[in-house]
Amino acid sequence: PFLGCVLDGKLQKNLFLLLQYMTGKVFTFPRESNTDHVRLNTGYDKSLSVLTICHRSFTDLTRNHALFSLATPSRSNDIMIYYNSAPKLVEPHFCDAKAGYGGLDYAPNKWHSMCSTWDSNVGLIQLWFNGQPLTRKLGPGSTITGQPIIILGQDQDSYGGGFDPSQSFVGMMTDVHMWDHEISPCEIQKYMEELIFTPGNVLNWAALDFQTNGKPGLFLSCMLNLVCYTNYNKSSS
Repeated sequence: PFLGCVLDGKLQKNLFLLLQYMTGKVFTFPRESNTDHVRLNTGYDKSLSVLTICHRSFTDLTRNHALFSLATPSRSNDIMIYYNSAPKLVEPHFCDAKAGYGGLDYAPNKWHSMCSTWDSNVGLIQLWFNGQPLTRKLGPGSTITGQPIIILGQDQDSYGGGFDPSQSFVGMMTDVHMWDHEISPCEIQKYMEELIFTPGNVLNWAALDFQTNGKPGLFLSCMLNLVCYTNYNKSSS
């Protein structure tokens, strides 16, 4: 990998020691397109009726955009986390049903942390936004079955495709985790506050299996009041 740093000389030795243990990675999506995306692979092969998804994102977009998309052969919107700009709603979608959350400080050029939970047994969806739990809303009582395709950076209008550039994500994304259960409020708060938490068992950011398509890149960043990055790109076209 290519490593570039601008730092005080006294920090250089400690920096390279730190990089041996660093796991903080950030996907960058640098342009609007109908091709650029990251596909996340999971070995999880069971049906899903309860789940939690968490992620952090940074964008200057004020238009519609997709933050997370999971499609199966039977439904293109089995899971989608979407920002709908006209009513200014963050919308978690599960099994083609959605809940809309407004009144949020989803400001551009800031990092935002979100966790979405869904339990089909009680039919409820809940969004946590920047550490704040929001109202539980009615959701579907369905089950997600079939081989999933999980995409960051685009909204799947068909299984693995149907991308619309006007809904594409431009910005940065990190810390994507997914669990096959509703994690506790305590675990969600730990995630929000970037403390130690139990990683996802469907998607685990620290051990992510992925392919990039187009221009997205993966950057490993350190935060010591300096500019330091390691740029990885597993594949591109």
